[in-house]
Amino acid sequence: MKDKQLSSFLLWAFLLAWMLQAVAIGLAWNGQTHYFQLVMLVSMYAPFAAVLLAKAPRDMGWGLKLRGKGKWVLAAWFGFAVLAVLGAALYYLLFPKAFDPGFSFLSTQLGEEGLRQMEAQGLTLQTLVLIQLVEALTYAPLINTFAALGEEVGWRGFLYPRLKARFGVARGRLLGGLIWGVWHWPVMILAGYNYGSDYWGAPVLGPILFCLVCVALGTIIDDLYEKTACIWVPALAHGAFNAVSGIGVLLLNPAYIGHTTLGPAPIGLIGGLPIFVLAFLLLRRSGKAADE
Repeated sequence: MKDKQLSSFLLWAFLLAWMLQAVAIGLAWNGQTHYFQLVMLVSMYAPFAAVLLAKAPRDMGWGLKLRGKGKWVLAAWFGFAVLAVLGAALYYLLFPKAFDPGFSFLSTQLGEEGLRQMEAQGLTLQTLVLIQLVEALTYAPLINTFAALGEEVGWRGFLYPRLKARFGVARGRLLGGLIWGVWHWPVMILAGYNYGSDYWGAPVLGPILFCLVCVALGTIIDDLYEKTACIWVPALAHGAFNAVSGIGVLLLNPAYIGHTTLGPAPIGLIGGLPIFVLAFLLLRRSGKAADE
């Protein structure tokens, strides 16, 4: 039987997001980075708006009833940091020449003007990196939670439960991750979002790989949602992932910037390997549970 609510949700989620992504692509082409980031931030609320427009149920566990579930909150907050560090370490172990403790990549990103401003504030590259690490592990996940909530209400709050009820947990998560990945495609293909535009296989390989990343991320985040029944927990996990995903890149040799589909960020095949393994174990467990 056709699920009209689900169809309506997907229509609105993609329509609204892709309209905003079209604006963001235009801004990226014109070098307006700050406005690009602002529009992309707004686009994260397209799934939330789609839930409202589809008149879908919104009882997703808004209350913070987390007594006895503290370990899952900690996992949401710090779990992706551990996985990201492990993935980056694996990448640098396999590509030792890509490791640059002198932070040349950060220097390149800041540019001459940025470096002058940093020095005027009495900061060094080492101090700036330390500040960024502390931010990524402490308050950045909390701030990012409010941005990630827009997606989590739509994906984990509405879409995943519908897909799992229809196709089973494992297949529902697989399909949900693919949908989530494709949702990002226009801005990835036309504006180099996430992987850039100068990598082997561009612009096709990155979007395909990102679908696998979204399957893995969605599986882990949805598992946290199942364990807590609180929509704020997947939003925190999503926000934490966004906060820590750039940690490994701080030590990257700029000559290896074309390796984005491999690492060191957790959206690469090697950098994301710990996340892929954990997601596989969770999918395998849910598949076994369905067979029993």
